[in-house]
Amino acid sequence: MKFQLRILIFFALGVVGAGFLFIELERRPGTFANATYLGAILVLEIVLACLWQFEKVFFPVTMGCFLLAATGLPGAGESFTVRWLFLAVGALVGFNLWLRTNRARHFGSFHLVALFCVFSALASASASASSQTGLLKAASLFLLFLYAATGGRVALVGREEAFVRGLVRACEIAVFLIAASYFVGYNLFGNPNNLGAFIGVIATPVLLWAALVAQERSEVQRRYTALALCAILLYVTVCRAAIVTDAALTIGLTLGLRRPGLLLRAAFAGVLLLELMAVANPAHMTELAGTLTGKFVYKEGQTHSGVLGSRQGPWDDTISAVKQHPWFGTGFGTSDLENYGTDIQRSSIYTVEGSNREHGSSYLAMAEYMGMLGILPFIVLLILVVRSTMQVFAWMRRTGSPSHYAVPFALITAAGLIHAGFEDWLFAAGSYVCVFFWVSAFLLVDLASRERTDAPTAAPASTPLASGVLLRRSTTSV
Repeated sequence: MKFQLRILIFFALGVVGAGFLFIELERRPGTFANATYLGAILVLEIVLACLWQFEKVFFPVTMGCFLLAATGLPGAGESFTVRWLFLAVGALVGFNLWLRTNRARHFGSFHLVALFCVFSALASASASASSQTGLLKAASLFLLFLYAATGGRVALVGREEAFVRGLVRACEIAVFLIAASYFVGYNLFGNPNNLGAFIGVIATPVLLWAALVAQERSEVQRRYTALALCAILLYVTVCRAAIVTDAALTIGLTLGLRRPGLLLRAAFAGVLLLELMAVANPAHMTELAGTLTGKFVYKEGQTHSGVLGSRQGPWDDTISAVKQHPWFGTGFGTSDLENYGTDIQRSSIYTVEGSNREHGSSYLAMAEYMGMLGILPFIVLLILVVRSTMQVFAWMRRTGSPSHYAVPFALITAAGLIHAGFEDWLFAAGSYVCVFFWVSAFLLVDLASRERTDAPTAAPASTPLASGVLLRRSTTSV
């Protein structure tokens, strides 16, 4: 009966919409010849189509829209605006769907702290010299947290195997496409930082877990090949933050699983790669060895001292700004740019390059934005994320198995927390890395709390993805 009523409502709305279009065509014949209007109608049609299969489709499409905005592909410019529509619709519809589901748990202390973070951001933004920009950024943070707490959870709960399998497949395809385009001379992301963030925070953690739990020979070969491509891309582009992140992640995973042999195999693969490059092109390898310190330690074309010398300037500027605004900061998402000139471009939809400055660390950026008092809710939120991550690593060390759906999300959050120490994206809701990280963090909190409550054991080796039975045991015992 409810399904028939829903169909009837959609049919009535369709009739009303068609009537409205005919009226507009008669009154303004040239309206729908405008490319902007036609594009807006197309986007609305895509959004409505995604809502029809919200649990399966909306998250990958939303992530694709945010990811497109970070590339140089056609449609990237339009995605700067369209991504906010997807995030807003996903947050509102996800909130409605989550409240209508019969869940044993809805919201907990983690979600309450996230709400306090939004309140703190709003208070900080309202007192900022650029209050309009700050309030818009605080609103985007609210939409992100609302979507992660509702729409993102709707996409996972009850369909963990399909969700994670789709995530692994998407990372595999993306890495092969990025590598193919890069090696023919075209960088999809336009700059090494975007590429490094995708490889270091998203692709490598997911593929590393997928390779460890793969059962079929073809899956093992394909995923380790994708991992090798990730390593080559990071090596060629010299994405230092991503290299440090993935190196620390590999070491942490081997310690968590109590598998030192895994680290030895990774080191052997790295040495083998260097040897193959030396044999293939000895002259280039000699030149590379002579300039390696200049590229990796100092960054090419710069003369900073020390491994982190290129970030010393932004860090010093940020610390100076924190000293000037120690308690309440400069305002959420806004910097004090008096020393950088006043001719700054601004946008009401997204941050234009040059309207903010580089901080060299997400944590220092938040210290400048929020001050020592306003940042407290954010510190508590990060502590809760770290606690959930450590719970999963402790479970891995206790069982010696990565066979749990919480593990890939724990690896993503661990990589993100490390990488955010060198790049400004952790609370920038317009960044695809930020959106993916916080959705993963909210899902991790659910899975980690479920693991703590049900105390699961390692799944049998014959289980698809080596984790299906484990998660089914957890869900049925709630």
